Amino acid sequence: MARIVSFAMMIFTLVPAAAPAFGQIIIAGFGWRAIFLTFMVFSAVTLIWMMARQPETLAPEARRPFTPRSLWDSLKEVLAHPIIRLSIAAQTLAFAALFATLSSTQPIFDITFGRAEGFPLWFAVIALLSGTASFVNARLVGTWGMRRLVTITFAVQVGLSCGSTFLHGLNALPPALEFPAYFLWTVGVFFMAGMTLGNLNALALEPVGHIAGMAASVIGAVATVASVLLAVPVGLVFDGTPVPLMGAVTAFAGGGLLIMRRMARVMTA
Repeated sequence: MARIVSFAMMIFTLVPAAAPAFGQIIIAGFGWRAIFLTFMVFSAVTLIWMMARQPETLAPEARRPFTPRSLWDSLKEVLAHPIIRLSIAAQTLAFAALFATLSSTQPIFDITFGRAEGFPLWFAVIALLSGTASFVNARLVGTWGMRRLVTITFAVQVGLSCGSTFLHGLNALPPALEFPAYFLWTVGVFFMAGMTLGNLNALALEPVGHIAGMAASVIGAVATVASVLLAVPVGLVFDGTPVPLMGAVTAFAGGGLLIMRRMARVMTA
């Protein structure tokens, strides 16, 4: 399950990274208002595809009645699991690091490094490089285990982001290396997402397979909304340098590391 979810999460990670280039093509060809029409087309295509091509996978005897009481009971069961609660918290921080980077990277490319015109292409390269994370995860997860991989990934990100924060904050890098260093750090953030989000989803869904639909909905909704609330202030404190973003990602990854250590104690209790 971890391998399958890892590949699925790779799409969620890569699409936002490639979206600026796709959006630029739409705007160049049809104007900025066409973005809203594109959303409508995407939604319609998705709806038609799901109705025509995706059958119900749950056996009839395993289906639950669609009633408020049934939904409430499932919700309580999902949130009663400490592993799920910890996984949601860790996913929130991983998503917060990803969303904060997404919201701040364009101004950094433009204002800090003067590379606004090439931003979509650079971001596409970031997507391609970071997309390898899901393949690496799929190869290692069977040997190392989901929790251990997530823990190691958060720890590595803490080290990289902390070091990057100090180097950029103290202007310790030669000017010629500042942009390459930031570019590689950004790849690392997306790589972290590929190594953590799929595993955390699998860890959360493992004990509630019989109500996986409810569990996936709750986990995704809570983690996404909470992460946006954390990421928005990071974008607002942009000061013309990548330092606030790097410091925030350091804090998010550090919080994720502490949560994973707590999860290890819960799983061995």
